[in-house]
Amino acid sequence: MPLRVAYQMDHIARIRIRGDSTFALMLEGERRGHLQYHYTPDRLTMRDGRVFASVERVRVRDTEGDHFTLQAPETVDLSTFDVVQLRQDPPFDLGYITSTHLLERIHPATLVVNDPASVRNAPEKLFVTEFPGLMPPTLITRDRAAIAAFRREHDDIIVKPLYGNGGAGVFRITGGDENLASLIELFETTFREPFVVQRYLPEVRKGDKRIILVDGVFAGAINRVPALGEARSNMHVGGRAEPTEITAREREICAAIGPKLRERGLLFVGIDVIGDYLTEINVTSPTGIREVKRFGGPDIAALIWEAIEHKRRGAP
Repeated sequence: MPLRVAYQMDHIARIRIRGDSTFALMLEGERRGHLQYHYTPDRLTMRDGRVFASVERVRVRDTEGDHFTLQAPETVDLSTFDVVQLRQDPPFDLGYITSTHLLERIHPATLVVNDPASVRNAPEKLFVTEFPGLMPPTLITRDRAAIAAFRREHDDIIVKPLYGNGGAGVFRITGGDENLASLIELFETTFREPFVVQRYLPEVRKGDKRIILVDGVFAGAINRVPALGEARSNMHVGGRAEPTEITAREREICAAIGPKLRERGLLFVGIDVIGDYLTEINVTSPTGIREVKRFGGPDIAALIWEAIEHKRRGAP
């Protein structure tokens, strides 16, 4: 039976379809005959405990510059949908958090992917601290003395915002770098929350691997190699995607975190692994599924839809 599906996302006109995982899900949903609708987070409304959105029926096609058609908007009670895909990009700010509270009112009768309460309670750079044996030495603080002591201990460090995304605001500070105090001052004036400080992993020169899990099970991976002179591997700052195989250590990481992801209703998750270390667990609009398929890997969009349809049938 076709499902009625709403995508809470950044406006479809602004996405880059070649690498956009939400668009891959939409293409696969259309192929399966599901009735798909589009809305942006600012269109959410709660009235008398019911959650509405101004949605548009959407049709998609894999054609650059002509990739969608939207019908006229209509205001609909979101509880009438079978599935809501929570797919807007970070920042993970109070607006994002508020939308998870609203969507929690309709879940699980309407299946929200990923579970909105779990998304709210699993920020990328905090969730990973639940697995201390898998992560590199990490400090989360605003305390200048603690940061200075951590740098003395590890010499070469990465400093990044706790709720940043896409590699924005990620700095490498080596032992002899005199800019640490200035960087902390900048972060103090920009961010109210603590900062993340990690030991720099030189293995990043060989790549920062994005591994995708579907309902807690390994589904595919790509390697992202930083550009020359960059400490960041994110593709929109010059990183290069390449095919990869996962190692025994990476399978161990997936096996360790997979049951926790499934338990929390985190159906589509992208983890980042550098060398032997898990560095992030991405649950807010993960990416990478188009790149995996482009390099000959599995069709992860199809795997995600199979998992969603399985859950909608009420199967355990």
